[in-house]
Amino acid sequence: MDKMLYMIVFSALAIASMVQDTAAQTVHVVGDNMGWIVPSNGAVAYTNWAAGKTFRVGDTLVFNFTTGRHDVLQVEKTSFDGCNSQNAIGTPIMTGPANITLNSTDDHYFICTFGTHCQGGQKLEISVSDDSTSTPGTNPPTRSVDGPTGSVPGGVVPPPPPSSSTTVVASFMLSLFAIALNWTI
Repeated sequence: MDKMLYMIVFSALAIASMVQDTAAQTVHVVGDNMGWIVPSNGAVAYTNWAAGKTFRVGDTLVFNFTTGRHDVLQVEKTSFDGCNSQNAIGTPIMTGPANITLNSTDDHYFICTFGTHCQGGQKLEISVSDDSTSTPGTNPPTRSVDGPTGSVPGGVVPPPPPSSSTTVVASFMLSLFAIALNWTI
């Protein structure tokens, strides 16, 4: 009977671990169906889009844009306000769609460096919190670029598939459960 109790507790912990891992990551498609373009109503479009969202460390921003017509660059606030790339954090991502993983807390600023796109409102400001609180922190995120290259048909690309780490953990836990269950019989 003690072995069965251990198995129940182990199973509950394994399931809780998997649920926590999947809930910690959200994919945000910047601008939703509008994508990453020069919005007709200016910067308010992306301000309004971000206002209804909670951004956390581990989340992914997907910038859907046509390669050769737009890019995305993370910058410091002064460059965001002035629509310039003088205080760039990294290099522009020129291939759309671009996925940027938010790896730290703080305010983050993104612009398009093509022509006057930023001045036309193609810029995004977000605040990123950690998983346990909504208080901003200090470090900028690192970026990763995934997804297809070339133009984006219809301007909208579905978000990337979820991380496979949850599947790996689930498979590992299921294997351990099977071994433990076999051991108890």
